[in-house]
Amino acid sequence: MASRCGSALIMLLTLSNVIHFSFSATASTGNFDTDFLVTWSSSHVNTSVDRHSRTLKLDLQSGSAFASKYMFLFGQIDMQIKLISGYSAGTVVAYYLSSNQSNRDEIDFEFLGKVLGQPYIVQTNIYVDGYDNREERICLWFDPTVEFHTYSILWNIHQIVFMVDWVPIRVYRNHGDKGVAFPMRQPMSLELSLWNGESWATRGGLDKIDWSKGPFLAIFRNYKINACVWNGNPTFCGTDGNDNWWNKPNFSGLTFSQRRLLRWVRKYYLIYDYCNDPQRFQGRLPRECSLSNFF
Repeated sequence: MASRCGSALIMLLTLSNVIHFSFSATASTGNFDTDFLVTWSSSHVNTSVDRHSRTLKLDLQSGSAFASKYMFLFGQIDMQIKLISGYSAGTVVAYYLSSNQSNRDEIDFEFLGKVLGQPYIVQTNIYVDGYDNREERICLWFDPTVEFHTYSILWNIHQIVFMVDWVPIRVYRNHGDKGVAFPMRQPMSLELSLWNGESWATRGGLDKIDWSKGPFLAIFRNYKINACVWNGNPTFCGTDGNDNWWNKPNFSGLTFSQRRLLRWVRKYYLIYDYCNDPQRFQGRLPRECSLSNFF
């Protein structure tokens, strides 16, 4: 698909018309030290004095990462992120849910570093039972390095919704009744990392990291985890279809305004969709590509 980044002439719909998904339970304190563990290179992870923001660093020595202390089965995660400023080609900032099993489930945001003058690209992907190949890419319609923006993952038995400042950019529905795999049995932790992806991240690996521009920094703050904390009982989190707060009808679809915003993003800023790449799948697209992602 040819890039159409920056071609939109219409104004973004008023965000006050977008209904933010919200839940009645909270699984986060707002304190990074309380809710997360450093999982890679503590010397490259810096937490503010009030513990409400955290910075990851990538340099020649190492990248860095941290992960939630708990695992979750369904919920919504919101995280404010300020991405790497300036020349960031080859770097990857990852923000995702993962079960960390050999046959893992995973729900990914990956922010792909860029050369100067180009837009930031966001790649989303979904693993189910160890199988992915569900990548989509969009160009952001703003500069994500100047200010913080909110990136959200909504995951329940009905759907997965990726959002940027409450604007849906992708929906992956649960079409299990039609034989489409959907992550709903493996609890997942929230993970964030900054690492060297120069072999593939920017123009397929053509643009490498310029270490003279480093160290590279990504900043995280004001997160909210409204999710079902895993306690070993899958029915507690609504996998049996019982009428509880994870499973109510108002969490099964998008509002009219959200559907308009999703179409706007996909019309003007979508630059790759695996469902539009039959050559990759030898002419046999995955089954979900023929099914609607709108309720």
